[in-house]
Amino acid sequence: MADPSSYRPQPGQVPDSPGVYRFRDEHRRVIYVGKAKSLRQRLANYFQDVAGLHPRTATMVTTAASVEWTVVSTEVEALQLEYSWIKEYDPRFNVKYRDDKSYPSLAVTLNEEYPRVQVMRGPKKKGVRYFGPYAHAWAIRETVDLMLRVFPVRTCSAGVFKRSAQIGRPCLLGYIGKCSAPCVGRVTPEEHRELAEDFCDFMAGRTGAYLSRLEREMHLAAEDMEYEKAARLRDDIGALRRAMEKNAVVLADATDADLIAVAEDELEAAVQIFHVRGGRVRGQRGWVTDKVEAVDTTGLVEHALQQLYGEEKGEAVPKEVLVPALPEDTPALGQWLAERRGSQVSLRIPQRGDKKALMETVHRNAQQSLALHKTKRASDLTTRSRALEEIAEALELDGAPLRIECFDISHLQGDDVVASMVVFEDGLARKSEYRRFQVKGRVGDTQVWHGEGQDDVRSMHEVVSRRFRRYLLEKSRTGEWDPQDGEDGLPEDDGKPKRFAYPPQLVVVDGGQPQVAAARRALDELGIDDVAVCGLAKRLEEVWVPGEDDPVVLPRTSEGLYLLQRVRDEAHRFAIQYQRSKRGKRLKSGPLDEVPGLGESRKRALVKHFGSVKKLRQATIDQICEVPGIGRKTAETVAAALAGAVPAGPAVNTATGEIIEDENPAPAGASSERGTEQ
Repeated sequence: MADPSSYRPQPGQVPDSPGVYRFRDEHRRVIYVGKAKSLRQRLANYFQDVAGLHPRTATMVTTAASVEWTVVSTEVEALQLEYSWIKEYDPRFNVKYRDDKSYPSLAVTLNEEYPRVQVMRGPKKKGVRYFGPYAHAWAIRETVDLMLRVFPVRTCSAGVFKRSAQIGRPCLLGYIGKCSAPCVGRVTPEEHRELAEDFCDFMAGRTGAYLSRLEREMHLAAEDMEYEKAARLRDDIGALRRAMEKNAVVLADATDADLIAVAEDELEAAVQIFHVRGGRVRGQRGWVTDKVEAVDTTGLVEHALQQLYGEEKGEAVPKEVLVPALPEDTPALGQWLAERRGSQVSLRIPQRGDKKALMETVHRNAQQSLALHKTKRASDLTTRSRALEEIAEALELDGAPLRIECFDISHLQGDDVVASMVVFEDGLARKSEYRRFQVKGRVGDTQVWHGEGQDDVRSMHEVVSRRFRRYLLEKSRTGEWDPQDGEDGLPEDDGKPKRFAYPPQLVVVDGGQPQVAAARRALDELGIDDVAVCGLAKRLEEVWVPGEDDPVVLPRTSEGLYLLQRVRDEAHRFAIQYQRSKRGKRLKSGPLDEVPGLGESRKRALVKHFGSVKKLRQATIDQICEVPGIGRKTAETVAAALAGAVPAGPAVNTATGEIIEDENPAPAGASSERGTEQ
């Protein structure tokens, strides 16, 4: 741990102006980002007596090794810069909300020629209009099913749409009147887009004028004795009213607002948001977070506003945002929201009436969400803690291995040798840290072996050496280690989490004594003695440690053994996946793949023009130049590459033994003859 006084700025060095500050650890990784109206006053709070700081703040300042700051002109600029840096650096001591579930939204793809209505999850796409999010996908589908009667917008996938256009016959929805069938030209693209825009207007809450228009048309049809048309309009109105009833009126004045409520305890907090449009609840979502920094309700609200509206613009930001407590920088936040919306946004606490009653409902939802999360997590945390303690006790470690890395080697009879590295932190998989390796048969600049054949031991030694050599290169920035053996330096540090920056407490290898010894030897050669190593052999699920003749046998019911099995199986799965993809690419490759600068389009053009690679090999340079997009230099390169490639053997009819002549044209997408040419 660092002493905060060792990196405290000199008196008068910190400016008394708005800005954003960053704390970095000894590896130059950004661990905390904050903003302040006065950098001098805010930073002074961090460098008082550590015993008087909040425990989480004390942990942060003792983990940090330096602090730096950036001066800005206004508090709004500070807010924007803080949000950008938190998103970029992902600091470990900043509050980060995570969705307690993946909420679906109703999306209208206005960026397509024929807009489509569908259920979407995940990040928002440009040019798509979203409504929601909703608690359940089935609720969206029920609403859409009712509205398609009035707004028969396309809902089919691109494949179904293309197929219907080819055969000239619409799908079932086109026959029953729930799709205007633009695929077969029943409506023009302009008419279909108008339907989609009417659908969006209705979903956005502009329902009164549309229903009034339908009612007038119904009455006029009845007066003209067009009773079938009047009955159809009556049914349309009923369908729209039933769709509206699914979102009950909660605010009588047709308000557009987001209501945010927070439920918290000492360790965690839950945030619930109700999206109200046109006085009706159009969506709901929730977040849960660990309170890794000393933060109160106002700070949680500020972080929630940043995450909720940081990527939104226009009408996605409502006119009114109701919160349980106003953040410290309310004017700056209000201005920031107004800039994102393009008009004034009211940020306030509801005091009375329907809005206060609805806020109480949102708060109850937040409390239930926090209680449910803690109920789910309690047993999970207990189990994971017990598993880590059992591993530490069995391997005689100084503490629980909070970060475990597992390595596995995969190949097919010695070909396409690859390795995987998976990472578990606090007993949970951290997939963003997973890494893949192609085994090269060398360590540093030294060629150790040829990199082929079934030698898992040397492969394991190489991969572990490469991984921890990168770790030592990261440490070299702090002067803790001096890189040798001619390794290249790394680019200038930017504070982002690096690929191999964090060392594990435990390295697990898939295998027995030989693999464990190879991993230990790799660490010893690099001078790393603070990382434990063990191996898990598949046959009897025995745990092997370096230098021991007998394995460590964990009980079959042990949570520690179960965690090691999960780590090992995940590494095996990840390695197999990479090895199969690598092998598949090799099997599909052909001599044209070796030609530099020849892309897929020109390869297809060559094979399509000549019919097969065999005939292309027999062609002259002038004949190759006749292919559109192929110049003389490229033609010479292609001819040279094919002349140096070994032709594949002739195809043989296994029933008669006859050699089959290659007279049939190859498919347009083929890049080789029968079999693989190398």
